[in-house]
Amino acid sequence: MRDISCDTITQAVKELCIQACCVVTKDMYEAFSKAKEKEQSPLGKDILGKILENADIAKKEMMPICQDTGMTVVFVEIGQEVHIINGYLEDAINEGIAQGYTQGFLRKSVVKDPIYHRDNTQNNTPAVIHTKIVPGDKLKIKVAPKGFGSENKGILKMLVPADGLEGVKKVFLEAVENAGPNACPPLVVGVGVGGTMEKCAILAKEAAIRAADSKNPNPEYAKLEEELVELANKTGVGPQGLGGNTTALKVNIEVYPTHIAGLPVCININCHAARHADIEL
Repeated sequence: MRDISCDTITQAVKELCIQACCVVTKDMYEAFSKAKEKEQSPLGKDILGKILENADIAKKEMMPICQDTGMTVVFVEIGQEVHIINGYLEDAINEGIAQGYTQGFLRKSVVKDPIYHRDNTQNNTPAVIHTKIVPGDKLKIKVAPKGFGSENKGILKMLVPADGLEGVKKVFLEAVENAGPNACPPLVVGVGVGGTMEKCAILAKEAAIRAADSKNPNPEYAKLEEELVELANKTGVGPQGLGGNTTALKVNIEVYPTHIAGLPVCININCHAARHADIEL
């Protein structure tokens, strides 16, 4: 059994919040650079150049990549040999977010009630926290601040098996076209397929923050990821919705077994920043 203190977790989450909001990950930076070389629209190429310039300034000055620093989504993998001490895990995570957003001068965007009392919580808490028990004695934390320009454009459809692959493609294309310029393309799109309604949504969220240079380990789904990128780019939405052949930088698919009568599909869209940062304790 290995002890990990809540104070250690809080400090890690604080730093991850600031890093995720201010530093574009290496894989995304490289994806922007490659897209700029391939972009056929002069305006689209110029926009991609501005995105790279913005990323450079944000990293140098440790300032947010975008003014919308999102609602904080946290994925936690807890080794079954880990013992959390000196507090409660979720409290430690939320305290780290509160410190990261206040001390890092990140915009606080969370309201305490969705309908009747939409008062700002003043520190961007609470987070949306997903935990998973895994083998080992490590604690992995991934922080993924999610802006709602892109979050609002997600789609969940409970298809039936007869809808098949074409049904999945139709839902995907509907989401990309509906997002248009409002999700700040070029996009990273997470596709979750299978499980139940809530499971496919979590799969899509996990897929949306997967590395831009990764592939689904199943060759069939890896090929489908490439096909969906091509479908998205044929829409002509382009960088920031101003036209071009770079509407999506990457499409990631995650799947799970499902019921014989079901084919749940969820599309979760990330803006071009695709913010995330992770640590292993």
